[in-house]
Amino acid sequence: MKKNLFISLKLTLVFIILCSVLYPLLIFVAAKASSGGGDGEKLMVNGKVVGYANIGQKFTEDKYFWGRPSAVDYNAAGSAGSNKGPSNPDYLKVVQERIDSFLAHNPGVTKEQIPAEMVTASGSGLDPHISPASAYIQVARIARTRNMDEAKLNLLVGKHIEKHLLGPDVINVLKLNLALSNLK
Repeated sequence: MKKNLFISLKLTLVFIILCSVLYPLLIFVAAKASSGGGDGEKLMVNGKVVGYANIGQKFTEDKYFWGRPSAVDYNAAGSAGSNKGPSNPDYLKVVQERIDSFLAHNPGVTKEQIPAEMVTASGSGLDPHISPASAYIQVARIARTRNMDEAKLNLLVGKHIEKHLLGPDVINVLKLNLALSNLK
């Protein structure tokens, strides 16, 4: 009995050191060695932080590309999705309101053309990416609002497509909007 108790205590001590000291230390060192030093990829304009590349931002003006809706209003402290399923009437009402708003701001687009991601929130509520289709469908609105050539905006969107070996191609909305603001 004493022998088993002593072995159990030693094993507990080993796992406490491994899980509470060594593993967190390893993660801390890996984060500090990464780009951004563990603080994420900060996006700067004129020496000021305007956002982080991995956290979605809220864009509602017609002159910018819009990202995915957020169930937490893009609050990084409260990352979460909605618990409402696709048959929930409250959820369906919210999605319909998003569809109506998108159609009102993007004349010439039909309901069937709207990518689902533009009217449904991501699981984290902080997704910074949209698909290329979601960006291209907004080009006409932005070109009209900014009095720009659509072809120039299409080229800009094309330059910001991030290709992945696994998974779909995506566009970081904040990076795209920063580049858009720099266009002359």
